[in-house]
Amino acid sequence: MATDAPVSCTTWATALSSSSVPEPVAVSGSSLAGTVGQEIGASLASVDAELARRYPGDPGTRQPVHTVYVPADAFTATTLRTWGDRALAALDEHAPDASALAEVLGIPQELAEPVHDRVRAKLEREPVEDLRIDFEDGYGPRPDAEEDEAAARAARLVAEAYADGTAAPYMGIRMKCMEAAVRDRGIRTTDVFLTGLMRAGGLPEGLVLTLPKVTYPEQVTAFVRLLEAFEETHGLPAGRLGFEIQIETSQSILAADGTAAVARMIDAARGRATGLHYGTFDYSACVGVSPAYQASDHPAADHAKAVMQVAAAGTGVRVCDGSTNVLPVGPTRQVHDAWRLHHGLTRRALARAYYQGWDMHPGHLPTRYAAVYSFYREGLGQAASRLAAYVAKAGGDVMDEPATAKALSGYLLRGIDCGALDTAEVEALTGLTRAHLDGFASPRRGGLTVTAP
Repeated sequence: MATDAPVSCTTWATALSSSSVPEPVAVSGSSLAGTVGQEIGASLASVDAELARRYPGDPGTRQPVHTVYVPADAFTATTLRTWGDRALAALDEHAPDASALAEVLGIPQELAEPVHDRVRAKLEREPVEDLRIDFEDGYGPRPDAEEDEAAARAARLVAEAYADGTAAPYMGIRMKCMEAAVRDRGIRTTDVFLTGLMRAGGLPEGLVLTLPKVTYPEQVTAFVRLLEAFEETHGLPAGRLGFEIQIETSQSILAADGTAAVARMIDAARGRATGLHYGTFDYSACVGVSPAYQASDHPAADHAKAVMQVAAAGTGVRVCDGSTNVLPVGPTRQVHDAWRLHHGLTRRALARAYYQGWDMHPGHLPTRYAAVYSFYREGLGQAASRLAAYVAKAGGDVMDEPATAKALSGYLLRGIDCGALDTAEVEALTGLTRAHLDGFASPRRGGLTVTAP
């Protein structure tokens, strides 16, 4: 926000000497004792500590643009590559060139080539950013011996993928929930999977765990206890294991006492919560939405995600949108209809600051990346010029809000991380290195305290 330029003492003296004021105006000093400030600081010390604990800010790590769920019995060493190949085949069959894809999705023609080329490159290089091996709804109830074997197998395949460089940036499991009927099974699957990773060489950096169908904060507390016990058993640093909380019930948004239960869940996680994932269809069914209207843009979904977003703001916990169950399969016309739906929902989510969502089918990957890439590329010029202007004025007589630089840097960094933007083009437009962008976006990125490059 612009302010008036500061006026120097010399300017004031000149003005006064030429005016009718007979004598200089004395500058008054402070009148409060220094102990007042010390007393106030002491009285707010606990508040300062609480703010730092509860609201540490964004973690400064890469956030994947999506999460892909694959049933545990269907996951193999080639799953990631198979999804990429199937997505490329769908693109070749139903939108073989840039103009065709742009026409189907309504992408501006000036963005058609760069978006299409980057989508293809992404599907060839890194088709899935975040993979969850599913032991919950996508897997269902199985004999204990069978699920034990599947969990051990999942650990072995994940460890091998990270070892040979074929892993997605983030991988992990969704276990069964903490409800009484499946609690023991969920605990055992988590234990078997994590133990398998430890025996294979340790926990990978990209490990992610997802706890589904959380209704009460006490279920989060119980899962924290499980992870603490595992860390203690294996001599891991306290807090090494984090997890996502899946929001699929109305009680997780509004508790019986009228409070926002999701905020209490974040607190119950004691710093381990990394994300809140919205479950479109379980939540919709929970509040009585008819199947034909169950979608991530339903008003009930918007309300739930808005509460999640406010509860998570500043905590470092990220919000993930849900999915669509309309699959891009069948004849081209049907695929195009499903693509337009998925593309529109993804763009809608991005505009509402939900930078991650679920993808349920390989055919969703082309439209996921097309929506994400067009979102960042169409805003590149404006974001870069605004940030460059902020930096140029940082030492002058115009001072924009630091939040502006933070938001603009975050936008550019997310675009770089997913492949929509190149570091070199962002640096050319802003004059800022990646380290400078990190410093503006979040102190937790380990970047710089930045005023100018």
